[in-house]
Amino acid sequence: MVMDKNFNPRKREHGIFEKWEKNSAFRAGANAKPNAESYCIMIPPPNVTGSLHMGHAFNNTIQDILVRWHRMRGFDTLWQPGQDHAGIATQMVVERKLADNSEPSREELGREAFLRKVWEWKEQSGDTIVNQLKRLGASCDWDRNRFTMDPGFHSVVLRAFVQLYDMGCIYKGKRLVNWDPMLETAISDLEVEQVQEKGKLWRFRYKLSEGRTYDFPIDFDESGKPTKFEKRDYVVVATTRPETMLGDSGVAVNPNDARYRAIIGAELELPLVNRLIPIVADEHADPKKGTGAVKITPAHDFNDWEVGKRHNLEVINIFDRKAKIEIKGNDIFLNGCQPNDFVFSLHGLDRYEARKKIVAAAEGGMWLDGIDDEIHAVPYGDRSNVPIEPLLTNQWFVDTKKIVGPALDAVQTGRTKILPEQYSKIYFNWLENIEPWCVSRQLWWGHQIPVWYDEDGNEYCAETEKRAREMAGGKPIYRDPDVLDTWFSSALWPIGTLGWPDRTPELSRYYPTSVLVTGFDIIFFWVARMMMMQLALIKEAPFHTVYVHALVRDERGKKMSKSKGNVLDPIDLIDEFGADAVRFTLTAMAVMGRDLRLSTNRVAGYRNFGTKLWNAARYAELNNCGFEESYKPELVKITVNRWIVGETARFKEAFDSALHSYRFNDAAQLAYNHIWKKFCDWYVEFSKPLLNGKDLDAKSETKQTMSWALDQCLILLHPIMPFITEELWANAPKRKNMLIHQDWPEYTSKNLENKAADKEIGWIIDLIEQIRSLRVDLGVKASAKIVLYKVDLDKTYDSLLAQNSELVKSLARLSAIKVTKSFIKGSVFITVEGGEFALKVAEFLDINQEKQRLNKAISKIKAEESLLKGKLSNQKFLSNAPAHLIEESKRRITELSEEKIKLNVGLKRLAELD
Repeated sequence: MVMDKNFNPRKREHGIFEKWEKNSAFRAGANAKPNAESYCIMIPPPNVTGSLHMGHAFNNTIQDILVRWHRMRGFDTLWQPGQDHAGIATQMVVERKLADNSEPSREELGREAFLRKVWEWKEQSGDTIVNQLKRLGASCDWDRNRFTMDPGFHSVVLRAFVQLYDMGCIYKGKRLVNWDPMLETAISDLEVEQVQEKGKLWRFRYKLSEGRTYDFPIDFDESGKPTKFEKRDYVVVATTRPETMLGDSGVAVNPNDARYRAIIGAELELPLVNRLIPIVADEHADPKKGTGAVKITPAHDFNDWEVGKRHNLEVINIFDRKAKIEIKGNDIFLNGCQPNDFVFSLHGLDRYEARKKIVAAAEGGMWLDGIDDEIHAVPYGDRSNVPIEPLLTNQWFVDTKKIVGPALDAVQTGRTKILPEQYSKIYFNWLENIEPWCVSRQLWWGHQIPVWYDEDGNEYCAETEKRAREMAGGKPIYRDPDVLDTWFSSALWPIGTLGWPDRTPELSRYYPTSVLVTGFDIIFFWVARMMMMQLALIKEAPFHTVYVHALVRDERGKKMSKSKGNVLDPIDLIDEFGADAVRFTLTAMAVMGRDLRLSTNRVAGYRNFGTKLWNAARYAELNNCGFEESYKPELVKITVNRWIVGETARFKEAFDSALHSYRFNDAAQLAYNHIWKKFCDWYVEFSKPLLNGKDLDAKSETKQTMSWALDQCLILLHPIMPFITEELWANAPKRKNMLIHQDWPEYTSKNLENKAADKEIGWIIDLIEQIRSLRVDLGVKASAKIVLYKVDLDKTYDSLLAQNSELVKSLARLSAIKVTKSFIKGSVFITVEGGEFALKVAEFLDINQEKQRLNKAISKIKAEESLLKGKLSNQKFLSNAPAHLIEESKRRITELSEEKIKLNVGLKRLAELD
């Protein structure tokens, strides 16, 4: 087969992937050795509504590298794929689709008909992200693809709920939750985004009851001691949410705040509502913030909820499910107060309309103390994009304190390792301060909670309605309408996909799984919950290692977002540069614990790396380099062949070590250095005299070594760049199998390296690189052919130079290598082990002009350095500039410093010519 001039990813990648799938190359256990150790990775299931973004591309590239590497090493490997049903996101997508098509709404359709619509949409559009992952090259066992709402997984979720319920770890109760008033459901903390907004801080005066007064300090001496007081019959509270004052049930002051110490325990009259509320002493109130007095609304603020619990304050809800004011018929609100007609006029108003009216009433009633501008964080639902409300509702909870212990112990004892270790602290911090987990959602799409009620409100928790009826003794029952939080079902992902509760062969073989690859942003919401749930249900942690990666950002370090216009779409990059280039770029930048800064230029650069490898393979083909079964790398005789064999062995060992340690960027750099520099640049050039020579034995050995060394490049690079390596592998004849199932090499450098060959070839490379570096430093044109003078060289290296003189002349662009015993005017000295050389360059330079050019460049660098250092020493700049700009300035100073060193080396070299 004659190779094409170039590898065309758009034309070839699809066919290569089809060939893998046709040959069941990804099947669990494929290429496993007899009695192989198992290796299993669970894909973090992407939302069925989703499409591939850079975070997915990065995460799945890392997983695929590990999976392909272990599969080639003969492990019994399973990469379990699947998609999450994404309750809120999917329901929103389908409801929007119904509206766009002018079809009946969810409410008009009813629950069963609506769910049929969701399943129809899933069948039509749910495979989008699967197909995109295949474009990336993800070698999951796609025949085992799971969906968190498929019948088998649904049964797992119901079994887990019932088992946890029976263990006393799930209960129903009233607690404060994040409530999305547009979606009308509780949502998790993960689904809440804090948005900084310009707003107002309103100050209200709440009067003390029974005409009580106190002395409030208004002036202080230098030591902070009050010197002047005014008589007050009110307390000023500040709030960013005036509408919630209707539900106030207390005011908190700090117990150490001398301003209010005299009135702690007194009561205040809540304006409009005329409810008496106590002043309580609590550390939550910060004397240095606002007025130091904080209104407490336990039903509508998470901090206030905790204060309310500590002081047994009433919990008074004033909102309905749409965050509209609910006064009429609200017995809890109406108890113990005398609201005026104005308050009843607020019933049914949107919270922000009610806010305007309450502020106007405060101003008219003379209890508005003032208004300040303020920037504060407002929590938004990430799906609905509306401000969420903390709301007291009846929900189902997992009593996490009962199941958290084993999850902490597993990491503390090292049974499960989290890498990098810094993320263990985040894991521990969250689990050690864990709150009950709200697992109910007021949606229709999802796993409906398996609890039924009779007319007396008795609960019957069962996997089936038939069993619930039996438990109810035949009484009429109805099912809880809520569904489970998506994180509840995804927390069961490992055991659910492997067949639990049955002890299936897959569960016995692949559980616990080997490594979980995930982003740091879901350590709490997915990783920790998987640990808790699996340990609670089957007493064993779900994985041995958790590899936590950082974010993919743009080239300036900014988080990618559509609003900023800086999103890089991985499919667009794959279309333009090929999947291999995208994968190699992400791998090369995967420094443990550090965010990636991705740019199109980096991807384009690594596409060139693939082209370099392709050209080297074409060179091998043109020279009829073929592999023979009888070839033994340890038996080669020619120096340069011994050298590349040893270099390959060292590369393989270092590459394995990097992947064992999850140092993916190091693995990529090792591959780049070996393949581009040592194999493509040096070995290919060193081989030319041998392949073009008349020594048939030398030619034969070099052909076989070239073929062997190229094969090793393909094998070792395959986990990172699977498409081009598989294509090149298939181009060679006599292949017994595809590259994806080629056995990973087991040779070591101890068996294959040759110290003498390394020293000889290393010396030649050092000489050539020094000559090349000098040419660059001095600004000598690439086309100029220069004379190299041998000044002093011992016999060993003299012989080595003689053997490789044509190669040195060619690669260093020399016109001749001559001998001299004295200094040659216009030359620059080069010192190597064993002797000295002089490179005659003056005739190719205008020395004064070159000095001027270098000095001008140095001056320009110094000016930019000075400007940047001035910025970084300016406190105002450091306080106001975005973090990415500060980081960019520091990085630029480092780059300038390195460039200045290079230019000064050039000046020093020029000085030697005078």
